[in-house]
Amino acid sequence: MYQPLKIGELTAKLPIIQGGMGVGISLSSLAGAVAARGGIGVISTAQIGFSEEGYDKNPLETNLRMIGEHIRRARKSAGGGILGVNIMVATRNYELYVKEAVKNGIDIIISGAGLPLELPSLVKGTKTKLIPIISSLKGARVILKLWDKKEKTAPDAILVEGPKAGGHLGFSLEELNNYEEKAYQTEIKEIVNLAKEYGEKYQKDIPVVAAGGIQDKKEMEDYFSLGVRGIQVATKFVTTEECDAHIRYKEAYIACKKEDIVIVKSPVGMPGRAIKNDFIERTFLGKIPIKRCHNCIKTCDPKETPYCITDALVNAARGNLKDALIFCGANAYLENRMRNVDEVLGDYFG
Repeated sequence: MYQPLKIGELTAKLPIIQGGMGVGISLSSLAGAVAARGGIGVISTAQIGFSEEGYDKNPLETNLRMIGEHIRRARKSAGGGILGVNIMVATRNYELYVKEAVKNGIDIIISGAGLPLELPSLVKGTKTKLIPIISSLKGARVILKLWDKKEKTAPDAILVEGPKAGGHLGFSLEELNNYEEKAYQTEIKEIVNLAKEYGEKYQKDIPVVAAGGIQDKKEMEDYFSLGVRGIQVATKFVTTEECDAHIRYKEAYIACKKEDIVIVKSPVGMPGRAIKNDFIERTFLGKIPIKRCHNCIKTCDPKETPYCITDALVNAARGNLKDALIFCGANAYLENRMRNVDEVLGDYFG
């Protein structure tokens, strides 16, 4: 059996977070639908204004405006449910994205693709809950120690993204190739114990949430037996009617086979998991010329980067798949038909 997921004073009836997927994959439609059904719906802020007029001329201003717009839209359909945003630490002007989400009353900020060391200072004095994404016990120790020392606080929950997750991965290629299930489970237990230690210090409950390839109720319960209190699921929500992705993006998941899912290099500086297509084949052959820089990622140098990640992900969001990076989880090949959010939640709570 499962218990509701409590994060501070917030209580999600279903202990599931819908993973943030950018660009344009989890926006207000999907997040609102998941929140309305008792889970935690998450909007990705990555280039969130890509479809708006004015984006090409002023992407930052457009993105910040659309953060508020998508939060408002999601609230209308969420029926009072819990909403979060996913903001990558690697985003240029990260602090402006955080402040905009807080200004618009977001419940939770989930942050990875780097360690969100400055996050607590950006939301001080607000009710917004903070969930850092980590991939290892080492990452958890760094975040907890530095937030404790510098900010005199601890996270409201910790999200552990495992090696089967989609998009950017907090593992080296060697770690991905040498992954062992038993060793990973031991690490999860150690992270749970570490969260308890800091929870006692700050007199708060710090639930650990697991993510990455969790397919069904049995796998969810296996994680619960390790002390985990919630799960995050992303890939399975892509092939739903409510998902904000282009229909051709959803069809790519439905059509792909296990051998089509590969690890790619990302300009963010982390490995990523995606569906092999013409675009990825071209990245293996060499650098793809960049027409203009969107100033999206701190770590990106246009002279050195293998391709423009914004262009690749925006093309995916627009359904232009031959020039697209189609991020996915390790089990995307198992999604063989269109469903709705209720059916996906039924895999875990039915």
